[in-house]
Amino acid sequence: MSEYSEDKRKPRVAVVFGGRSSEHAISCVTAANVLQVIDRDRYDVVPVGISTSGHWVLESGDPERLSITDGKLPEVDVTAMPVLFGANRELVVSEPDQVPSTLGEVDVVFPLLHGPWGEDGTIQGLLEMSDIRYVGSGVLASAVGMDKHYMKVVFQAAGLEVTPYVVIRDRDWRQDAAGCREAVDALGYPVFVKPCRGGSSLGITKVNGPDELDDAMVEARAHDPKVIVEASAKAPREIEVGVLGGLDGTKPQVSVCGEVAVSGGGHDFYDFETKYLPEGEEYLALSVPADLPAELANEIRAKALTAFDAIEAEGLARVDFFVDADNRVIINEINTMPGFTPTSMFPRLWAASGKDYASLVEHLLQLAMNRPTGLR
Repeated sequence: MSEYSEDKRKPRVAVVFGGRSSEHAISCVTAANVLQVIDRDRYDVVPVGISTSGHWVLESGDPERLSITDGKLPEVDVTAMPVLFGANRELVVSEPDQVPSTLGEVDVVFPLLHGPWGEDGTIQGLLEMSDIRYVGSGVLASAVGMDKHYMKVVFQAAGLEVTPYVVIRDRDWRQDAAGCREAVDALGYPVFVKPCRGGSSLGITKVNGPDELDDAMVEARAHDPKVIVEASAKAPREIEVGVLGGLDGTKPQVSVCGEVAVSGGGHDFYDFETKYLPEGEEYLALSVPADLPAELANEIRAKALTAFDAIEAEGLARVDFFVDADNRVIINEINTMPGFTPTSMFPRLWAASGKDYASLVEHLLQLAMNRPTGLR
């Protein structure tokens, strides 16, 4: 039971979304759905948007405005009333030429931010310094989970197999592009060129030969000056698993396995269009639960928990794997704030495991309110 259950007022939840990353629109879509299912009889909900320029505003939280409509991506309303966190966990309205006023104390923040400047430990550090509880992983896990390079380093140290890779930093590409090309050639083609600290498949290109590499680097570097190039898993199946923190200090829960398959329409992998846009749906097949032998499914679920613990994740995560033709399990990545629309894989996995969308959101809020801030 939450320590707030005997308060005279309802716990106040600030749902924070948008942000400065290229995943701004997906964060808005996620927030639209979460805002609809939070129990307003139990919680006082305050929608807080962060614009692409980094301004914090008091948003309306209108689900229709925050959804993808006719292919148009949503964004935070920059004309809304400015807000900031003040002393004593209070949310403060700060309009120009006006005396600041408070909206009251915030008990927990639900940071539905994807990508850099939100999912990467930055807002988590801000909230820790402000002594405000929040949903999801802390600073270290968020940072490691965002950086595909260090994520792989940690996974390998935990005994998990990863795909071979090359990291190309900004100075590497500027000073020795030829050497970078040679390192990528050594991986063998095809390869995937990715922003090292990005998500939602933005900036990712499948490269089939050396003549395609430079263009892929331009695309990835538009999102992140640090790029990771990964060897393609041979004949892979893509399997995803959800992990959810246990209440009252119990062991984290692991969902059933789900499988992602993409074919046709020029889509070589699970890209932005097949993930989020209606026109990509016909090329995407999501199977939940995945058709896997019980022994293999259990191995994958156990490795998902290993990955969760390896980066010291908290609250929630989606862990993605490849399974090759020999049923060898290779970890792809962990996502500490996965897509959270009702059609996203994370909620689908938990629905198939007996926890519907609203129950999932409630579980995460309870985890956050019962977890202390600071070192733990």
